[in-house]
Formats: sequence, structure tokens, C-alpha cells
Amino acid sequence: MSGLNINIQALLYSIPAVLLALTFHEFSHGLVASWLGDDTPRLQGRLSLNPLRHLDPIGTLMLIFTRFGWAKPVMVNPLRFRGNIKVGMMLVALAGPLSNLFLALITVILSNLMGTGVLPYNPYFAEFFYQLFWINIFLAAFNIIPLPPLDGSKVLAMLLPDKYAEKVYSMGQYSILILVALSLTGIMSMIINPIATAFATGIMIISGIV
Repeated sequence: MSGLNINIQALLYSIPAVLLALTFHEFSHGLVASWLGDDTPRLQGRLSLNPLRHLDPIGTLMLIFTRFGWAKPVMVNPLRFRGNIKVGMMLVALAGPLSNLFLALITVILSNLMGTGVLPYNPYFAEFFYQLFWINIFLAAFNIIPLPPLDGSKVLAMLLPDKYAEKVYSMGQYSILILVALSLTGIMSMIINPIATAFATGIMIISGIV
């Protein structure tokens, strides 16, 4: 019974952590697109920190229970970007994972302040920070995979010649099937776990410097 209680408790803390991570992720996509000159996210109401503007029901549940998932993609019009379109798309794509790593860093800093007594210790906040840290780490690791429509595919497309970039985007029609297959076979965890470990290690190192 105690194990069940722990799972339920972790789930209760995971839900607000997931809402925060997904919302900040998608908001950051829209914010960078707006900075680059595209007002599409603003017109579609995506420059908002209201979770209801961003959540995809299935992707949210996946993130809560499996530690990888997604929100509703932020639509952008790269033709409105100032400067190089491919560079703009890469910057918009990177904004999501980087925002999650930034949130993870802030979480570690707050946890350290609480652990050293600078902030009063609260076990509820400690558990929430733990969940928020790992959800952001895994969300960043999942989205950096170079498979459409994940953010990593846009970064990869930026680095490749146009003819190969088109091949990357053409994989999008099969992406859901590929993601499901990778998840069911356990390969997804084999891909994500090393990336997440590297991200977490880097955040821990940086938090000790800040």
C-alpha cells in the first residue's frame, strides 16, 4: 500500500510540473518566433502562459506517465522571419528544449537554496522540484530527437543541404508510428535516457557555478 501511495503522490506533483514544463516550452517557441518578426503565434493566442492554450491531451498524459510527451505545436510562418529562414526555424525549435533546461536549472538552484537553509525547507516543495526537474529534463531530451515534428528535426534540417532537409521533413507522415514503435520496443528509453543523463549532469555542474 505504501508503494501505491508514493505513486499517487508522485502523480499529484507531476501534473502541475507537466503543465508548467509544456506551457513554458510552447510559449518559448512562440516568443522567439515573435521576436523574429512572425506574429502568427500571437494571433493564434499562443503567446500565453495559460496551459489550456498549449496542451494536447494525449501528449500531456504521455509526459505524466512515461516522462516523454508533447503539446500542441506552435504554428509559425518562417516567411515572416527577419534574416535567414532556416536559421530562424532552428532558433524557434531550440527555444523549446532550452527553455526546459533553463527551468531545470532554476529548479536545482531553488532546491539547493532550500537544502542549505537560505530558503525554508518544505517537503512538498522538495518533491515538486524533484518532479519538475526530471520532467523538464526528459521533455528537452525527447524533443531534441531529430524526428518530425520534434524540435530536433528542425535543427537537423538547418544543418543539412536543402535536398536532405526535405527528406527529414518527409518523415513526418510516419513519425507517430515510429514514435509508438520505439516506445513499445523500449528503444525510446534507450535513446532518451543517455541524453537526459547528460542534460542533468550539465545542469548540476552549471548550478554549482552559478
